[in-house]
Amino acid sequence: MSRWTPDQMPDLTGKRALVTGANSGIGLVEARELARHGADVVMAVRNTSSGEEGARRIRATGAKGRVTVEALDLASQASVQALADRFEGPLDLLVNNAGVMAPPRRRETEDGFELQFGTNHLGHFALTGLLLPHLLEASAPRVATVSSIAHHAGDGMVCEGNPADGYDPQSSYGRSKLANLLFATELQRRASATGSALTSTAAHPGVSATNLVASKDGMGAIPVVGTIAQWGVKLAFPGPDKGAEAILYAATVAEPGSYSGPTGFRETRGPVGEARRSTWARDETLAGLLWDRSEELTGVHFSL
Repeated sequence: MSRWTPDQMPDLTGKRALVTGANSGIGLVEARELARHGADVVMAVRNTSSGEEGARRIRATGAKGRVTVEALDLASQASVQALADRFEGPLDLLVNNAGVMAPPRRRETEDGFELQFGTNHLGHFALTGLLLPHLLEASAPRVATVSSIAHHAGDGMVCEGNPADGYDPQSSYGRSKLANLLFATELQRRASATGSALTSTAAHPGVSATNLVASKDGMGAIPVVGTIAQWGVKLAFPGPDKGAEAILYAATVAEPGSYSGPTGFRETRGPVGEARRSTWARDETLAGLLWDRSEELTGVHFSL
């Protein structure tokens, strides 16, 4: 089988997609490729000035789809609710892409959740639930959620939301990405059980040279560490175009409930294929408990 590339994506003319964190890195590539194949893309971003610059760059490529920018701060449940309230019409594709990685000191969202759990998981959980009526207006809706090979560092404490006692940047990040994968899998399980047309998939980019490492919300909070890590990643690993491949595959053609990623060296790079799930990621009981806890924390309930 030949290597899958975004050139093999189907024609998306007439489809509408929303990509979180689409102003830079992998998210920008995802938005560009979806628009190149005809989709009308909503770039949901925290920094709208950066988002508008990204949209301008996408338009300059001659992309067929319309590109617009919406404000979204996933660390704020009020911001998530506001975007959902503004949204109108059907939504064919939601790409839960944005995230924050490994801040050296524990931080909280404005709602009091640990920053990584609150942003990476609860923000996307609430966004998906609140946009669900718009997704179900589409004939074949899809939700693609970005996890990470770091989910292997997650464990059964995922439902505790990274408490202050014993905070560790890497294990807390791993739990947030485990939560992403458990959520994507449980969403498909519930959609299938109700006979819904919704498809939920997950994917990870491997290790990609993006500004996630240097972000002041994550490792970049320690300037020297962020700079060294950023340049080290750029030298050793592929850029965002390659990192986006698995997510675009999950967003357009992957099977319901699948988990995709690079299949090369320890899943850090290489052709897109089936990704490995940790034992915790395959735990249906844990997925159900996390779902219930997420509904409790966000107040968002899904009606499939």
